[in-house]
Amino acid sequence: MHTPSASESCVVLLFIVGVTVGGGFATSALTMADTGDDWYDGLKKPSWTPPDSVFGPAWAALYLLMSFAAFLVWRRGGFMKQALPLSFYTIQLVANFSWVFIYLEAKDLLAAFIELCCLWVLIIITAVLFGRVRRSAGFLLVPI
Repeated sequence: MHTPSASESCVVLLFIVGVTVGGGFATSALTMADTGDDWYDGLKKPSWTPPDSVFGPAWAALYLLMSFAAFLVWRRGGFMKQALPLSFYTIQLVANFSWVFIYLEAKDLLAAFIELCCLWVLIIITAVLFGRVRRSAGFLLVPI
């Protein structure tokens, strides 16, 4: 098995973090661009809904954990050997980013719910596949 060098590992880690965290920030920026829209504020939400100020740091932390999990899987053989789990990671990441647009931009609650159910299935599959490669990588995908 190929053992990646420190510089190769650094480049791949930066790439994975860049795609994951960068994609999350880009998605957030694109959906928050219309600050005059009070649709979300007008929704009836449960009393335990966290304040808006919590979402940015929480998602940043989740995206960093997801990135590190993907990196741990990559370290066990690279993109070619870990094509299946890393492909599912990519698919669930695209679904994750897509949900924001369906929910906040299209404001389609039914489609957002259906997409969220599909996203959870993808997350579970990805976590199981990651766990088969490296147990800690699978656990990093479990939201606490």
